[in-house]
Amino acid sequence: MYKKEFEIRWSDVDANGHLANSAYTNFMSHARMAFFNEQGFSMPEIRKFNVGPVVFYEHMYYFKESFLGAPITVTIEVSGLSEDGMLFKFEHNFYNEKGENLAYCEMQGAWIDLKVRKLTQLPEELLSLAQKFPKTQSFKILTKEDTRKYGIKPRNIDLN
Repeated sequence: MYKKEFEIRWSDVDANGHLANSAYTNFMSHARMAFFNEQGFSMPEIRKFNVGPVVFYEHMYYFKESFLGAPITVTIEVSGLSEDGMLFKFEHNFYNEKGENLAYCEMQGAWIDLKVRKLTQLPEELLSLAQKFPKTQSFKILTKEDTRKYGIKPRNIDLN
């Protein structure tokens, strides 16, 4: 399990005085990039391969409030990875200084080719690193079908 500690700043709280939902997203994003960096996926390294991470969804579940100045720990465990490394799924948990679980998030994403702006598999060098990520007990090999498990599809509107 990967852990990243933060302190809740003034800019992280909402009008109710507790940690804002947007701050949870920012903490997760920061923790993921720190995780990737420590796993050999630094921005300069992945740019050599012309790939970047994208988020498909983040499903949040809130359990307990947290407030200004409080320390918070964000954890990451990898709960899914496709065989070619294109798709990944993370589980995030948020804990206060007592170890109480404040929130949980399931996040799914993928890698894109930054030139053609399409999903892409990981190059072998990065794939071998990704296969070493710390995994949940419920880890599964992801397929394209896993990206559509909720059945949500785009619905365009006529703006005229």
